[in-house]
Amino acid sequence: MALTHPSKRLEAIPPYMFAELERKVGAKREAGIDVISLGIGDPDHATYPHIVEAMRAAVGDPGTQSYPSNRGRAEFRDAFSRFYADRFGVEIDPETEVIPAIGAKECIYHLSFAFLDPGDVALASDPGYPVYTGGPLLAGAESVLLPLVPELGFAPDLEAIPTEALERSRLAFLNYPNNPTGAVVPDGLFERVVELAREHEILVVHDNAYSETTYDGYVAPSFLATPGAKQVGVEVFSLSKGFNMTGWRCAAILGNAEAIASYWRLKTNVDSGLYEAVQLAGAAALAGPRAELEEMNAIYARRRDLVVGALREIGVAVDPPRGTIYVWAPVPAGHTSTSFCELVLEQAAVVVSPGSMYGPSGEGFFRISLTTPDDRLAEAVERLRAHLA
Repeated sequence: MALTHPSKRLEAIPPYMFAELERKVGAKREAGIDVISLGIGDPDHATYPHIVEAMRAAVGDPGTQSYPSNRGRAEFRDAFSRFYADRFGVEIDPETEVIPAIGAKECIYHLSFAFLDPGDVALASDPGYPVYTGGPLLAGAESVLLPLVPELGFAPDLEAIPTEALERSRLAFLNYPNNPTGAVVPDGLFERVVELAREHEILVVHDNAYSETTYDGYVAPSFLATPGAKQVGVEVFSLSKGFNMTGWRCAAILGNAEAIASYWRLKTNVDSGLYEAVQLAGAAALAGPRAELEEMNAIYARRRDLVVGALREIGVAVDPPRGTIYVWAPVPAGHTSTSFCELVLEQAAVVVSPGSMYGPSGEGFFRISLTTPDDRLAEAVERLRAHLA
């Protein structure tokens, strides 16, 4: 008799895609093959010095060593309020409209449990971050995919959402600048989403993970700057990518006060909050100088141009993204997403992500991460040229 039977809900979701990527890379390396992974988006440069110094000081402060409050330290909430006012022109009440999250992934996942019941629907960008569909499924609800249409600038066709799905929708997950496509928000999309959400009583969740990682003079907006957005939505702001803090698990949810209160109620029953030293480091990140961030963006822009140039040389038609740390490109004719990525791995020992890993609408594309050190990225590019040109 088996003592451990996974739940049906757990068996219904596939293994987390990045875990599978790591497994494949590990197997190749064990076989003595020098694999260069361009799969996972984890910044390769150190967290900025002023953030590390703030963390060092906070760790040594006895005042940070007790259980944190799930509402968050005042310094953390105030820092987000000031940052949103200065950066996005959005007023945030630090008392009711912002609380910490232990990374954006945790926040998005728990929002599914806070707002979805069996039979409810969550609208999820496709292709998109897997937790947009995994969270609702684990909560016993249903995900209805919103295909991101290349001809619309990788925006969803809101008019194409089935009426029956809209009637049962309680959440909608969006993300711009967009992972995995690198697209920036098309003009007017946020305004149309607010209108749709108001009409159908849907809570919009905007995953704002990449607003600080942009190029060519583009400045990404906050969804909350859209008129009426705070009445229908929340935004999850992560410090992971823009501030090189992926391992710190430092984020916040901002916006609609009633939605945040519900999220807080759930969190008080499932975790004990974000370590206060991390909160103080996060506050320092938001308030600190932007020179290191801008320097990092210049590095990514240089890498982006290197990758785009190499792909064009081997016949892959690709446009340089204006945001995120990814290049999203069509696979060559005659290939599926998976077959092309397997070819790259076998012939060039380079890992790139098949677009189908991010949803059905990702089929026909692949994603390259720009978070590999310059010398290794340059070598990967040369391998692609040599084996695929």
